[in-house]
Amino acid sequence: MTPGFHRRDVLQLAMAAGAAALAGGARAQAGWPTRPVTMIVPFPAGGGTDAFARPLSAQFSRITSQTLVIDNRGGAGGTVGASIAAKAPPDGYALFMGAVHHAIAPSIYPKLDYDLEKDFVPLLLLANVPQVVVVNPKRVGAPTLKDFVAYAKQNPGKLNYASAGAGTSHHLAGELFKLQTGTFITHIPYRGAGPALQDLIAGNVDVMFDGLGSSSQHIKAGRIKALMVAGTRRNPALPDVPCAAEVGLPDYTVTTWYGLWAPKGTPAEVQARIVDDMNKSLATDELKSIWAANGSEIPHLTGPQYGAFVNAEIKRWAAVVKDSGAKVE
Repeated sequence: MTPGFHRRDVLQLAMAAGAAALAGGARAQAGWPTRPVTMIVPFPAGGGTDAFARPLSAQFSRITSQTLVIDNRGGAGGTVGASIAAKAPPDGYALFMGAVHHAIAPSIYPKLDYDLEKDFVPLLLLANVPQVVVVNPKRVGAPTLKDFVAYAKQNPGKLNYASAGAGTSHHLAGELFKLQTGTFITHIPYRGAGPALQDLIAGNVDVMFDGLGSSSQHIKAGRIKALMVAGTRRNPALPDVPCAAEVGLPDYTVTTWYGLWAPKGTPAEVQARIVDDMNKSLATDELKSIWAANGSEIPHLTGPQYGAFVNAEIKRWAAVVKDSGAKVE
């Protein structure tokens, strides 16, 4: 895709500007939304993105009195859905809920037909969730992370780990873990965290480096076992699970974050209204409770600050891809 505005975008921006001049910014904002809004989620249903997107959709619909439709478009580590969203009309009725995976993609997919920083406008960071190392207890008998690492070192290549797809945070978290522990574990990519997690629960794979949002309910139900939470402190959702710093991996800090974008060219007053309504949704007791149960924080980053955060993440993960030699299988 050629960076910058297309002719269609320029015409729509000009029309929006004219309307704002005649009716005033407040009136323009009040006119959105007048019909259902679609939010493209670039992974299959049942994964970590869905764990936040669906309750967010329910609250947003209640607040705006317009339906927020979830459109799951999985494939290629989330890049298929991102490509579709980048080409959507910039009128505020097509939103894109991406994730940390999309900050990784530019370094691991050489021929993307969209540019995350040029073809979208950043709206707000919705959730920030630590990753957790989870195993199928019937396949992996290691009671602690130390035992798991020892077994992996003694049996290189025997263990395998599932991810939401090549180039996702699950994939790079596994590669980073291998770098820092000196182990070799075989990567098995799936078309989303939901299918990967189901195969882990079913006993078809050994381990997964997953976002806590999609794993927490299965950990608490005993279907999978958590060995470690990434980062320097324990997570309130899993107080009995040690953090990485406690088990000798002080630099293993990996979070799965989820954020919202709109196609480039979306009018500024509509962007402001989207952010305002999303923040109202995040402030409800219902979403605060769900976010806490999923081990997530509400980051409160919007607009340019959110854009700067994404830029920093793109650079950070580019270094991990280079050091690990991670590739799309």
